[in-house]
Amino acid sequence: MEFSIRTSKQEEFINITNLVREAVKKSGVKDGIAVIFVPHTTAGVTINENADPDVVRDMIVTLDKVFPKVGDYWHVEGNSHAHIKASLMGSSCSVIIEGGELKLGTWQGIYFCEFDGPRSRKFYVKLING
Repeated sequence: MEFSIRTSKQEEFINITNLVREAVKKSGVKDGIAVIFVPHTTAGVTINENADPDVVRDMIVTLDKVFPKVGDYWHVEGNSHAHIKASLMGSSCSVIIEGGELKLGTWQGIYFCEFDGPRSRKFYVKLING
């Protein structure tokens, strides 16, 4: 399944957990794996706490300290920091499906990670029955 999203900031984490949950429900897969894939080189996906928005803020601030927007980069487009952050987060993650539900921890959510926005983006969810 393909999902389109529009990011609104240069860097942001968008909680996509409910979109993935809906995909699982519509599919009818009761037991298996959900693979979430982001086909962009300056965006990624991660699983982390979804109860306190300060966690996402802290992650973005810390990534900016470690990989600042301005640095000794050679990439001519000026977005090397975004490529590095996207590689660090990764382009995919997998979540177990059990009993038709995502097997996430109590405080976990799935986040689309934008590092070079705002942009129109997409991500894919592949459900594997098993």
